[in-house]
Amino acid sequence: MSTVSTNPPVAPELTDLVAALDRAIDGEVDASARRRSEYATDASNYRVPPQVVVFPRSTEDVLAILATASAHASPVTSRGGGTSVAGNAVGPGIVIDFSRHLNKILEIDPVARTARVQPGVVMSDLQAAAKPHGLRFGPDPSTQARATLAGMIGNNACGPHAVAYGRTVDNTIALDVVDGTGRRFTTSTGSGALDEIPGLADLVRSRLALIRTEFGRFGRQVSGYSLEHLLPEHGTDLAKFLVGTEGTLVTILEATVNLVPIPSSPVLVALGYPDMPAAADAVPAMLAHAPLAIEGLDAKLVDVVRAHKGADSVPELPPGAGWLLVEVGGETPDAALASAQAIVADSGTEAARIMPPGPDATAMWQIRADGAGLAGRTATGAQAWPGWEDAAVPPERLGTYLREFEALMDSYGVSGLPYGHFGDGCIHVRIDFPMTDEAGAAQFRSFMLDAARLVASHGGSLSGEHGDGRARGELLPLMYSAEAIAAFEAVKALFDPEDLLNPGVVVRPRAVDDDLRRPHARPLPMLSGSGFAFAHDDGDFTTAVHRCVGVGKCRADLTDAGSFMCPSYLATRDEKNSTRGRARVLQEMANGALVHGWDAPEVHDSLDLCLSCKACSSDCPAGVDMAQYKSEVLHRSYRGRVRPISHYALGWLPRWARLITSVPGVSRLVNAVLGVRPIAKLVLAGGGMDTRRRMVTFADEPLRRWWGRRARDRSRGARAGAARDTAAPTTGASSMPGQAPPSGITSGSTEVLLWADSFSEHLDTTGARAMVEVLEQAGYTVRMPEASACCGLTWISTGQLDGARARLRQTMDVLGPYAEAGIPIVGIEPSCTAVLRSDLPDLFPDDPRAAALAKGTYTLAELLTAPAPLGPADWAPPQLSGLQVIAQPHCHQHAVMGYEADLEVLRRAGAQVSTLGTCCGLAGNFGMEKGHYDVSVAVAEQALLPALREAPEGAVYLADGYSCRTQAQQLAGVTGMQLAQLLRRP
Repeated sequence: MSTVSTNPPVAPELTDLVAALDRAIDGEVDASARRRSEYATDASNYRVPPQVVVFPRSTEDVLAILATASAHASPVTSRGGGTSVAGNAVGPGIVIDFSRHLNKILEIDPVARTARVQPGVVMSDLQAAAKPHGLRFGPDPSTQARATLAGMIGNNACGPHAVAYGRTVDNTIALDVVDGTGRRFTTSTGSGALDEIPGLADLVRSRLALIRTEFGRFGRQVSGYSLEHLLPEHGTDLAKFLVGTEGTLVTILEATVNLVPIPSSPVLVALGYPDMPAAADAVPAMLAHAPLAIEGLDAKLVDVVRAHKGADSVPELPPGAGWLLVEVGGETPDAALASAQAIVADSGTEAARIMPPGPDATAMWQIRADGAGLAGRTATGAQAWPGWEDAAVPPERLGTYLREFEALMDSYGVSGLPYGHFGDGCIHVRIDFPMTDEAGAAQFRSFMLDAARLVASHGGSLSGEHGDGRARGELLPLMYSAEAIAAFEAVKALFDPEDLLNPGVVVRPRAVDDDLRRPHARPLPMLSGSGFAFAHDDGDFTTAVHRCVGVGKCRADLTDAGSFMCPSYLATRDEKNSTRGRARVLQEMANGALVHGWDAPEVHDSLDLCLSCKACSSDCPAGVDMAQYKSEVLHRSYRGRVRPISHYALGWLPRWARLITSVPGVSRLVNAVLGVRPIAKLVLAGGGMDTRRRMVTFADEPLRRWWGRRARDRSRGARAGAARDTAAPTTGASSMPGQAPPSGITSGSTEVLLWADSFSEHLDTTGARAMVEVLEQAGYTVRMPEASACCGLTWISTGQLDGARARLRQTMDVLGPYAEAGIPIVGIEPSCTAVLRSDLPDLFPDDPRAAALAKGTYTLAELLTAPAPLGPADWAPPQLSGLQVIAQPHCHQHAVMGYEADLEVLRRAGAQVSTLGTCCGLAGNFGMEKGHYDVSVAVAEQALLPALREAPEGAVYLADGYSCRTQAQQLAGVTGMQLAQLLRRP
């Protein structure tokens, strides 16, 4: 039991409610402003701060929460992954988070093909548990890696494969629930099934004609209550009726669901059409082939993917501006291929490509899965919003509806990127409403009303799988008759007469423009000449943090798929430590109602366990960069003030390292002294670091001193006509600026500038020395700059942006002329290279040298794999066949440069590579700081430490990042190597 006190002033009734909950349950009760901020919104446009958030540990806890809520007349909203797009998972009273503890798969029956689950089970976890039995749950929404089963039941979620397997309602067998009166029951079917709710059978009998004519008209009619399931001809199925009621009638305690066989050898067919309506026109012909899925994809969305993730992220598509992605299966690969060819024959287009299972098909499905986040920005970069993101019409009406819908958007001067489940007639689109002020909110409301009239005219549904929530409840009278609306109210009165379960949704709904989040957030423009420019967000911090649209990919464990986001959430499973949770607190800071100011304790508590790994900047489909936001917050909070001691100890590490290594012999003395454990602990504690850590060691000879000595030795050897050093190459050479290069240089060899960052210069020079040799062996003339050039990384990560800018100005002075002259700059430390590629242009958006450096700086692997003349003409890596390599990409490299070039070099070398899919956990200063050690180790346990423990004899741990090597050495006693060391020929 853990209660976080509310922030004063507190109403007595709230204090009583929190105290009663705390007494009643074993789970956590949290009424802090920070927690309420995290749960004030879901994946929708709406902001409704709860009074308190609770995390039940058992079914008994849930029952106690509901009883306490009833006694205090407090509204209750059930929440799973918080990915509801219509505002179904926010509410004004108690929010129950089922995902934290009630997330167990209770039973899988492979014979009956059923599963029994707790409400907080994540969809992908159920899929993983069912897979060994050759089974899966049929519906698979794009958020399945974080959406919970109860949430899917609440909204009647579908996903692309509903064409083959049906909606969630079609796969729900029974529910264990509690209604608004406190009645607990397990649903049944047939005669007597409605007896659990007195009056429900009479309600149905008195409205048979209404229900038979207005409900269940087509598959994706999800809006309102699905009363058709209560009809005798449909089995009088109470469980199916409760699916899609959005937590307004019952709270789910357990669910029993159907499982279906996993299809074998699915084949994906991509079909190109002139536009999306034309693609939609072809859908009815496709349905005749009984496909597994039919998805629509707009060319504008594909362009956004290419802009966000690079051209290589999109497989080759057939010509067109709109595509159908049709998946077909078969008992054998040949049967699936024959079905695919039949689809092509009936498609009405010659633009077709068949993709068997493999990387291209996987990449296309990933684009579709990331659609909600990627579509959060239009092709022009404008913010786009949900609201009308889930309309559905009968598939035969889809093409006509899309043409009229596009005309409607044109009339309002707005645009969006349509995609969705074309096989079911369901369209997802986010629209660039000018939502930042009240005028924009008024336009949003007007558009929603017109769009609802349009979809109703086609016999469609306001919602096809997301539910109505706060976004569309007010619009239900435009779709249903007054008698149907009265029936909804009568049902609500039977199940929840006090209107405590998710009030304001479906029955007596809030207006579509009530509780909108964005119009109430005030601008937070950049500081003139200080801090980040936020150039992609109009120079406004508020716009930047509102990139987070709540899709919650940061809560998904996608490490096996190569996603690094979000290590702190995966280590703690606490919304506070997710990218989304932090963004919500920062959005509340912009709003100013719950969180007040840059230095608010809620802000700093939220950001404390952010590793600044930058993974979200690439893995979040909305492009959230929490590392940048954290740096800006620390900058504005502490500018001109005394900072935490670790900001000086670790933020100024390059300064201390330069001083210690500047005088020969001093570094050996310092290393010896700090090697005495009691002394090291005193220094660690005094510097704000965890005493379980070990101090870094400093280089005996800084890189530049070694470089100068090496150049002098080689120059003397050349003058004397002596043989070259046996370690020296014969195909390349090195030179100091202003010196004539040594003799023997290959004619036409290419110059490169090796940039020695502070870590490679003063702490660990081994990889940098190896890099010189590799570059020379590849035929390059290696130069080093005439002065040191620090990128300011540690100043950036601790939010000392004035100091970072000062160092980067010097770096531009030193490195800029080389970049402008077209000489490639090769970085050694990945995180420092990432600064020049990413942070530098945003800190100096108007300095052409920043753009030149960002464009002209490369990793070693990028250079070696580039086409000539940038890359080497005839270099080949040494053969590493049989060598087992455990590769740890640095998070910043993953986010900014990518690791593909490194993997390509290793592939050419013949190494057997196992790539770790998440952060090492040290993350620069983060893992060293006091209070972070346990989370740092927990992050390392996600991938790094298990991989090192299970590594075969002779395996090499490959890590270019200094932090990654330090973490492995300190936690596992494993010494890492850098890529250059592997590639250096003897």
